[in-house]
Amino acid sequence: MKAHDGMYIDGAWRPAAGRDTIAVVNPADEQAIAEVPAGGAEDIDAAVRAARAALPAWAATAPAERAARIAALRDVLVARKDEIAETVTAELGAPLPFSQAVHAGVPILVAGSYAGLAASYAFEEKVGNSTVYAEPVGVVGAITPWNYPLHQIVAKVAPALAAGCTIVLKPAEDTPLTAQLFAEAVHEAGVPAGVFNLVTGLGPVAGQALAEHEGVDLVSFTGSTAVGRKIGATAGAAVKRVALELGGKSANVILPSADLAKAVGVGVANVMGNSGQTCSAWTRMLVHASQYDEAVALAAEAAAKYGDRIGPLVNAKQHARVRGYIERGVAEGARLVAGGPEAPREQGYFVSPTVFADVTPEMTVAQEEIFGPVVSLIRYEDEDDALRIANGTVYGLAGAVWAGDEAEAVAFARRMDTGQVDINGGRFNPLAPFGGYKQSGVGRELGSHGLAEYLQTKSLQF
Repeated sequence: MKAHDGMYIDGAWRPAAGRDTIAVVNPADEQAIAEVPAGGAEDIDAAVRAARAALPAWAATAPAERAARIAALRDVLVARKDEIAETVTAELGAPLPFSQAVHAGVPILVAGSYAGLAASYAFEEKVGNSTVYAEPVGVVGAITPWNYPLHQIVAKVAPALAAGCTIVLKPAEDTPLTAQLFAEAVHEAGVPAGVFNLVTGLGPVAGQALAEHEGVDLVSFTGSTAVGRKIGATAGAAVKRVALELGGKSANVILPSADLAKAVGVGVANVMGNSGQTCSAWTRMLVHASQYDEAVALAAEAAAKYGDRIGPLVNAKQHARVRGYIERGVAEGARLVAGGPEAPREQGYFVSPTVFADVTPEMTVAQEEIFGPVVSLIRYEDEDDALRIANGTVYGLAGAVWAGDEAEAVAFARRMDTGQVDINGGRFNPLAPFGGYKQSGVGRELGSHGLAEYLQTKSLQF
């Protein structure tokens, strides 16, 4: 796609208030492929004003009509799925088959789920002598990350539209072309002017202006815990609603009764997908002492298969950060059994699929979110030890449990302090709530729970 040199505000592309731009770089070859405007407070203000003006009419639109607009948006995403995949590959670096299946495919599923929910959700109920209404919270400021550039947008915009909210989106500066393509899709789907608005820009400038704007009723942010704290503090000071989907350090717990080869193979694949740039990736593999050596060999073998199959990291900063974590793991005594900090290619922000053995729970690579293709294998002695290790971080976003008996896996998963757990390789469900315990966030995305984030409650007593 050709990059737009303006912002999508009030149903049209308009010039940015300033002249600053952001270069979009292909991380596979480090070449600039486009420029987009770097918006600031003035652009954010114009977008929020447009969203505020459009709110009364959109909030009053019948849920069935809102559902029809979301369904139309889904259909546009289907029609343009190849262009979406190519765009994500160009600016994120994901291999094209992964972009087609995941980066283009999953948002289509999510948009379709919200088309159905908008039509079926109970926005009104009788409770005794009262009628309770679920009403839109208002203007939503959505700030999205680069790792799943379209999915994260759809996971916020679709439920906000279903709820009757209007939106201002500030996407990640690394992947603005996908956001511009989404704005084109919104326009083509016939969403009324001002209901959805897009401002590209830097997080500390445009993102901060959006979070602070007095015309925004709810800030929905996905990104690092450090930035999430700042946004939460800003919103709290203004008594403003906030939804935060933050970092993770998820545990992949393999109980002795599990199919070890399958659990290790799927676990490594989970981390290598999207080059490890997934906040819910199971980066800590917990294995019983009796099976540990076999698991290490299996993990090293599995990781070696991904050397030419994963894409680069998103940018030079992320590349240096992940390689730094690998070096720190070695320095703290973890044993490299696959990969390492050396760049596997002369060009592009590539990192070798890396597996650490002999990792102890207190090591940095076992505690901090690396956000790269790095797996840490940790030995445990019994289930209580495994649970202590699994719950022993500040995060609680996702995880996995493997066992020969499903009930055994479920019993362990129920004791984990985390928001979502896959049982024996459970499949993605667009209707299931996603979000974290502890410092992994506040609120939920996807399904009816994700829709509820954008609603507020009013009761009438009779």
